[in-house]
Amino acid sequence: MEILYYTTASGNSPVKKFVEGLPQSLQEDFFLALDRLRQGESLGMPLSKPLFNIALGLHELRFKERRSIYRVFYFIKRGDAIYLVHALQKKTETIPDKDKRLILRRLKEI
Repeated sequence: MEILYYTTASGNSPVKKFVEGLPQSLQEDFFLALDRLRQGESLGMPLSKPLFNIALGLHELRFKERRSIYRVFYFIKRGDAIYLVHALQKKTETIPDKDKRLILRRLKEI
């Protein structure tokens, strides 16, 4: 399945920029996970978690390094593609409301 990065109206990809700022080891883990998704593999915990409470088809890739926790949110649009819609460094157990609203807005644009 094709992997697509969400892009803004100006052509920027916030997720791509976020991933480029990750430590090299986490970038490698991220791209390995993307390859598995591209091949149609269904990822489970602890690497990926569905977020049905926010939107059906939304999942998060989960990466951890020392004290930092990183999340990349992706949406599986069956028969179309996998869209990487948002990324963040988590500081709390929950996803902040402003990030949830941003994710939902981006999903409407897809």
